[in-house]
Amino acid sequence: MKPNQVSEPRPEADQTVRLPMDTKNATTSIRISFTDQRLTAHGGMIVWSHFLHLKRFRQQLRQVLPHAPTSPNAYDPSDVALGYLGGILCGADKLSRVAWLQSDAALSPVLGVEAIASQSTLSRFFGAFGQKSCNLLNGLHRQAVYSLPSRKEGYTLDLDSWSLLHEDGHQQGVAVGYTRQGLKPCHRPLIAALAEGKLIAGYALRRGDSACANGAAEFLRQTVAGLPAHIRIGLVRGDAGFGSGEMQDTAQALGLKFIFVARLTQKIQSLCRHQAAAWQATEIAGLEVQEVALDQPGRRLIVLRQRLEQRPSAGGKTLLDVPGYRFQALVTNLPSSVDPLNVWRRYNGRADIENRIKELGDQFGIKRLCVENFWGTEALHHLAIAAYNLCVLLLRRLGQLEKCELNTLRWRLFGRAAVWSRTHGKATLKLAVPGQLNRSWWREILTKLTALPNCHAVDSLQA
Repeated sequence: MKPNQVSEPRPEADQTVRLPMDTKNATTSIRISFTDQRLTAHGGMIVWSHFLHLKRFRQQLRQVLPHAPTSPNAYDPSDVALGYLGGILCGADKLSRVAWLQSDAALSPVLGVEAIASQSTLSRFFGAFGQKSCNLLNGLHRQAVYSLPSRKEGYTLDLDSWSLLHEDGHQQGVAVGYTRQGLKPCHRPLIAALAEGKLIAGYALRRGDSACANGAAEFLRQTVAGLPAHIRIGLVRGDAGFGSGEMQDTAQALGLKFIFVARLTQKIQSLCRHQAAAWQATEIAGLEVQEVALDQPGRRLIVLRQRLEQRPSAGGKTLLDVPGYRFQALVTNLPSSVDPLNVWRRYNGRADIENRIKELGDQFGIKRLCVENFWGTEALHHLAIAAYNLCVLLLRRLGQLEKCELNTLRWRLFGRAAVWSRTHGKATLKLAVPGQLNRSWWREILTKLTALPNCHAVDSLQA
């Protein structure tokens, strides 16, 4: 260097950019460059992939998928489906967002698939579904239920219907129907869940202008008929949309006990107007009941009124000419040994199905998953529900006593950065887990998955 010559700053590589940022005491900068390493933000999905191997889920998919590709370059249909399920668990709620995961270079080997399919491939894949193949997909839910143990008292089957809004309204089956936001274009699916197992046992998509009870009796028959032999239904519950005489007759013909909300018809409203002498006080302050025998043998009508002054958050309906109360009516074929208050208590547990519906809609993407073909939309939902059921079974495998939502699984388990490589020719996934305490927790997870099932639980996944 010549005397008095000022040294020039060393030029950085073309791919490096400096971005200034503020710290507590000064302004600094971080160099941004790029790497060809196969990194993934979802290394924890290896736990999911191994669990699917344990459940032989790929084999289950091959039995129910309708595709028979002839091109040697076509993706295996089970790879497309598994990539879609992986996308759902990683946070995708549209096919375009599933396809965007192609940019995660290590995710496809972590999922055990050839590649994440593009949006057009996914659209063609789901466009191939029809009514028969969607009925077969319901078998995935029955396979999940098969993993539950039998219960002496049986399981409680909860039925519900809700609206899936589609404002553009051009997809098959989207029609103007009643929603919480008023009359809107929507689909109106039916769902059946086993309350104690937290599993979805059946699902059916319907047109948006369907009433709650449309097809519900046949849906109940098919759901119960498809359950494994060791799963006995001890009680069926449904809200006022399922309280029709046809639903009651169907449940009774199937040998099922039921509790349905009865509509407040003029006859029932006249019971609500009875004087105080007709009402029986209960051990719950502000809650009174009266019971009426129905014409059908073995069926009971239970009318409840709750004083708003003592129970301001009470559910039910109000009558203008009986201020200060909310009313609810339940029809059941439970024996008289179950008193009216306990009938009401047993029905109230049905509210938990709302949590299942909310999780499926918000976290498994069902609110936004839709294609042009009606049966393709139902297939999208069936596979998302299969992912939900498998997450519940994964928690059971890990010995978790509390149900964790998918967002918790993403933060605690699935969303773990990792490096994918081949060390000495062997596939290797290095998880970014700092600290011995965190690594011990992960070793517990991996040991629990690879060992024979036992009663020992991994520390809680709840954050």
